[in-house]
Amino acid sequence: MKEETLDRRIRKTRRVIRQCLTELLKTKRIQDITVREISEKADINRGTFYLHYKDIFDLMEQIENELLEELEDVLNHFKASDLLSNPALVFSRVFQLVKDNSDMVAILIGQNGDINFVNRLKRIVREKCLKDWMELFRPDSDGSQKRVLCVSGTVSDDSAFEAYYSFTVTGCIGLVQYWLDSGLRETPEQLAALVEQIILKGLRLFQPEPSA
Repeated sequence: MKEETLDRRIRKTRRVIRQCLTELLKTKRIQDITVREISEKADINRGTFYLHYKDIFDLMEQIENELLEELEDVLNHFKASDLLSNPALVFSRVFQLVKDNSDMVAILIGQNGDINFVNRLKRIVREKCLKDWMELFRPDSDGSQKRVLCVSGTVSDDSAFEAYYSFTVTGCIGLVQYWLDSGLRETPEQLAALVEQIILKGLRLFQPEPSA
């Protein structure tokens, strides 16, 4: 059998197995799902399942790892300046990833989701944000300041970053939950444009335009 044909069969088998797990997770906890259930639903024997995964938890871990790796790839595709100049472009790519994996993402960040997955997601976003923060706001090697960060009061730059990061990432996760719960009514681009406006304008977004 040609290697290309074998690879295609492997990908197809794994895709079917993962689809079956996703369907079962809509009504059952992962600890209550058995390899037998997955195998019967996927119309494969248990031996085939074990060729690809050690157990149900290994299957779930690999799904989570691949999702987070895709997220990292999306985030690393953009420069720090992109988030300032065109945040909608960045968010539209992230939301497209969510849409492409909406069933599993809804489970992972839902009420009975995997808190470990959510924490790993936050850590990835934080590290990306922190790297960009340092690139945009820290002094250059010659001592000059790239940008001036204006924060009222006596809050330090580091504290301001932590507060801004926490507010933004938690809000975005909540927005994704809303989007999934509402049946993905908006396109990724529409949702990204809304996020951009919220970030740039905040509550002013909802204020009526002054009459001419």
